[in-house]
Amino acid sequence: MLQRYKTNCTKKRPNGWALGRHSLILFLAGLCAGCASIRESPKYQFATGDYRVNTPGATAVQAYVDVKEDSVVVYPFNKQRDALTERLDTAHRVVLHTTEEVEQVKGERYAYTFSKWSFDIDVLTIPFKFRPGEEGFPQQLTTTFQGAVYVGGRKDIFLLKYKPTPVPDYHKSFNHFGYSVGWFTGIGATTMNEFVTRGAVPYEYEGMVLLNGVAGIVGLNNFTLGLAIGIDHLFDQNREHWIYQHEPWVGLAFGLNLN
Repeated sequence: MLQRYKTNCTKKRPNGWALGRHSLILFLAGLCAGCASIRESPKYQFATGDYRVNTPGATAVQAYVDVKEDSVVVYPFNKQRDALTERLDTAHRVVLHTTEEVEQVKGERYAYTFSKWSFDIDVLTIPFKFRPGEEGFPQQLTTTFQGAVYVGGRKDIFLLKYKPTPVPDYHKSFNHFGYSVGWFTGIGATTMNEFVTRGAVPYEYEGMVLLNGVAGIVGLNNFTLGLAIGIDHLFDQNREHWIYQHEPWVGLAFGLNLN
């Protein structure tokens, strides 16, 4: 009797089950391939470009920052610059040495903040998802595969500090902070059984879902963490019985393209 039940369960799996499983494998493979190229990208490193530069006791200025191997050169933009022909104020450039130890800090400035806004396209993974209780079913914490593409606005802040030492010289420290808010879409897996389908599915299988929502992500140096809020849409025919169809959930999100 038990053997016959197992055989029937196999036959009752939705027709799209194998396709869904293969799609998940392909998506995961693409995710890993994307991560390899993303981590080589200097997008979120302190690179040469336009920044808003701030120093203690001084007015923030827009400047072109040339990042070299052992120094950072700041060229303020001329206040009367033309929109088509932006010119740099080379006469008032500031050279900051970025070696670990420096003998002096020009102008007695000990901290420099460089900030910029950018458009963000990232790959997210959501390892933990919390679902509120539904129809008498208790709260759930799921750990099935979830992967998504994220689009949003991002601000990066780079802080360069010089701290006096007894030698006397100055010790350099450099930190990066970033935050981003945006929208994501992707695919994931969810466990389907009689408990989450009001008894309509007398067997268990992994269903494939489309996930959509919003996320906020923060990054500090090489550590990133985010919070995602979204809903799921089950692809197969059992979605009309699934108690979590289009119901909100909250999850932890990790960005693979933030640092």
